[in-house]
Amino acid sequence: MKTAIILKGETLGDGDDLLGKQLMGSFLRKLWNSKEKPESILFYNSAVRLLASGSEVLDALEGLSHAGVDLIACGTCVGFYKLKDTMIAGRVSDMQEIVGILMQTEKVVTP
Repeated sequence: MKTAIILKGETLGDGDDLLGKQLMGSFLRKLWNSKEKPESILFYNSAVRLLASGSEVLDALEGLSHAGVDLIACGTCVGFYKLKDTMIAGRVSDMQEIVGILMQTEKVVTP
């Protein structure tokens, strides 16, 4: 089943940001080590920071990328946060491609 994951921020869940960052790291590392992986992970809003220099989860994201997961950052978001020159993992795209991916995906997960 073709699956996409949407990440909307640097943290997982609402509440304490420190806990949320730990949860995001755990989620991405468990996904990296999982037998089943999504076809793509879409990064919106502050989630694009996870793909940039200084991110504490680059190991998991680079591992997912090497395993064939397409990591796609919202170009508008990358521009807003001024991250164009600091992106390490994934690729930058536009909302047209992101919408197309979502419309062709059988299962969309937003943790």
